[in-house]
Amino acid sequence: MKKRIILTGLVILALVSLLTPAILSADTKPGTQPPGSTGYFSLPKLNYGFGDLAPFLSEEQVKIHYIKHHNAYVTAGNALLERMENARKENTEFDVKATLKELSWNLGGNVFHTLFWENLAPASKTTPMPTGMAAQMINREYGSFERFKAEFTKAALSVEGSGWAALTYSKSLNSPLIMQVEKHNNDLYFGCEPLLVLDMFEHAYYIDYKNDKTSYAANFWNNINWEVVNQRLEQALAK
Repeated sequence: MKKRIILTGLVILALVSLLTPAILSADTKPGTQPPGSTGYFSLPKLNYGFGDLAPFLSEEQVKIHYIKHHNAYVTAGNALLERMENARKENTEFDVKATLKELSWNLGGNVFHTLFWENLAPASKTTPMPTGMAAQMINREYGSFERFKAEFTKAALSVEGSGWAALTYSKSLNSPLIMQVEKHNNDLYFGCEPLLVLDMFEHAYYIDYKNDKTSYAANFWNNINWEVVNQRLEQALAK
């Protein structure tokens, strides 16, 4: 049992290390935090309007995904953080195993959804192919963008159950690595930095595509913010 608790804690630390200051801030939601709190999570601001990703994603799809589903991870994560903080102040016990497992799930949901929103942009502000360092890395590893696109899409469509497809950078391999993240709280390889993620949970596309996730994955390529992908790659290389 101790090993499981420690592993879950390590997963939480790995997920938190992916967070940017914009996601975790000590002055988030002023007035709602207990005195001495080290900071709670907040729903990150989108860099575009709810309807700006159409026709890839409709205004209704983005709004429900963002306000209902993403916000649920933030709300639940904050409640768990407050529960642990209160228990420590009052010197009372709580179920460490269950709490950490639930916390890792909600922190993972917040992290991956934030990455997802950030690596999207209106089609009018994107390029059909990667640019800069991302383009060089992809061409070097996969031979061509089309080959990479095909492998990434297959990874997305074959995720078992619900999960994510992710392009990551592996520091140890010094190369990109496509991953299937079947559970966003415990299936991310340590040492891999996410560069590009695609949400394959049904809630990401069910309003617009029903069960046609193939079309959803195909249309994703029209709205990728390659500038953000390049920024993430530069940050990964600098670590």
